[in-house]
Amino acid sequence: MAEAVAGELRLLDPRVRASREHAGRLLDPEFTEVGASGRRWDRRTMLAELPDHPGGGEDGPRYEPSGMRGTALAPGLVHVTYEATLGERRSRHSSIWRKLDDGTGWRMYYHQGTLVPGGRPEES
Repeated sequence: MAEAVAGELRLLDPRVRASREHAGRLLDPEFTEVGASGRRWDRRTMLAELPDHPGGGEDGPRYEPSGMRGTALAPGLVHVTYEATLGERRSRHSSIWRKLDDGTGWRMYYHQGTLVPGGRPEES
């Protein structure tokens, strides 16, 4: 679980988000994301556009995660959940990480982010 959580944290780092090579090492070949907008992303599209996504610039706002935890679902499969703030925007995140037998380590297989309406975290 710790390796999946560490990978999630790396994907929030602007330096990793700005590098297709670094981010590519953390995304599963079959990666899919459903963004807060409802848009569906595949690995190729995400790697092409990730540097321009929020939290991708060294000088811009950064994701500040809280309450991150991992839960083992099965051998080689971990569910990571957390909340994050980016400026005034708060969101909830859910990721599935898997470890294949090909020696590539833990990679994000699926991710979903959902915007949270105003209010304190414990209220919504």
